[in-house]
Amino acid sequence: MPKREWNVAVVGALGMVGTEMIRTLEQRAFPVRDLRPLDRSELAGKTVSFRGTRVEVRAADSDAFRDVDIAIFSAGGEASKELAPEAVRSGAVVIDNSSAWRLDPECPLVVPEVNRHDLDWHKGIVANPNCSTIQMVVALKPLDDLSRIERVVVSTYQAASGAGMSGYLELREQAEAVLAGDTPEPRTFQHVLAFNAIPHIDVFQELDYTKEEWKMVHETRKIMGRESIGVSPTCVRIPVFYGHAESVNLQTEDRIGVTEARRALMAAEGVEVIDDPSSNLYPMPGPLAHTDAVYVGRIREDHSIEHGLNLWVVSDNIRKGAALNAVQIAESLVELDLVKTP
Repeated sequence: MPKREWNVAVVGALGMVGTEMIRTLEQRAFPVRDLRPLDRSELAGKTVSFRGTRVEVRAADSDAFRDVDIAIFSAGGEASKELAPEAVRSGAVVIDNSSAWRLDPECPLVVPEVNRHDLDWHKGIVANPNCSTIQMVVALKPLDDLSRIERVVVSTYQAASGAGMSGYLELREQAEAVLAGDTPEPRTFQHVLAFNAIPHIDVFQELDYTKEEWKMVHETRKIMGRESIGVSPTCVRIPVFYGHAESVNLQTEDRIGVTEARRALMAAEGVEVIDDPSSNLYPMPGPLAHTDAVYVGRIREDHSIEHGLNLWVVSDNIRKGAALNAVQIAESLVELDLVKTP
């Protein structure tokens, strides 16, 4: 029997994440019969590269999803709220990268290495989590399987590209300006990011936590399936182009030794351990940009509390933190026979 192929739409196809989604579909040989790149109407007519050919971008509107099996969205929350239900009504399964559906109780929030089983109850829309949450839960899951995690304290060091192409370009421009002795004016970020660190990502909300920080709290609980996990985040933007880093301190019900933790992480799907301090080996965003794994190092017991562990976690926020996770969800939907048949 010939392998089934699928009509796949990518909404926001010309953006930083959308471009990476199309590249990831090609690199992983996802069985695409027809690729339908969609974006804002004023961008219709431009082209994207896929499998050695140029494919024309169409306007993302309610008519664009006819005969589409899988629609992968990375066009912002407003577009997702408006168009994702239209895509579902047309018969597609939606994988949405915005925050629009993540906490909707009717929509699974999925990291395939952690909670692929939640795809079973999707009703047409599957949410792709926040980038900083994705890499953290991939590292937490094998340890939670050893002993239930009770509390996580996480400090993130997030790349400029987490704010999209505008953030990436602004960091480049600011670095050049500062090195030339000029004082640049920030546009995307609240302050000059070049040679700086800004403990402020997204808007401030209740208790003076930012929206980005609350995302990590609520999304971690939903993905791990446990409201009881305490999550205390501080999210910081740093002058790195690609790759988020996280200092993760966790406390478990029972003690997990370093050797046991390292062994579990080394065996975990999607995780690579780089952890040899004596040779100055540990994960860093720069050398690991444009790669797929979640990298873990600096694994050590927290001597100040019972049953505590410290980890250093690094992953490319555009790749695993967005595009790759979305494509892995699509792969899982196909594998589990959870894509609607037109």
